[in-house]
Amino acid sequence: MGITKKDRFEVFKRDGFKCQYCGATPPNAILEVDHINPKSKGGDDDINNLITACFDCNRGKSNRDLDVIPHSLADNMAEIEEKELQLKEYNKVLGKKKARITRTINKIDEIYTSYFESWCLSDKFKNGTLRTFIKLLPEIEIADAMHIACSRINDDNKSIKYFCGICWNKINSRD
Repeated sequence: MGITKKDRFEVFKRDGFKCQYCGATPPNAILEVDHINPKSKGGDDDINNLITACFDCNRGKSNRDLDVIPHSLADNMAEIEEKELQLKEYNKVLGKKKARITRTINKIDEIYTSYFESWCLSDKFKNGTLRTFIKLLPEIEIADAMHIACSRINDDNKSIKYFCGICWNKINSRD
């Protein structure tokens, strides 16, 4: 397919319209896009494998691999590696948060089931209302609200409504 004009311009823009080997700029030099890892050696047209080079430097390099990565590309690679690391750490945090929410949902469901043995909370309730309460209230307050509702109201549907009322009152009293 080759390098599109758009990609070529993006490479020039990223590299400040300057040859990354010798620093030459237009109008004193004709700029081209060079492959860091040559296509003849398995390189591709991905923008991260492309670099701005003047005509002379590009012809001089030919299809040889770079022994030294130009500074701007090294910075770009370091930035990509940092983004990847941050994304990995962010996903770990999200995973821990998801696990905590799942544990809380299961705990509240166990409390409910301990009062109404043949019943459990619906998935719709768990993934909607209960998740909302988990975002807005500490786990202990949600658990206490479920114990209070189930111990005072001996009807499974009415106890859920009472539980929701307790939680919403706690949330509203904080505003």
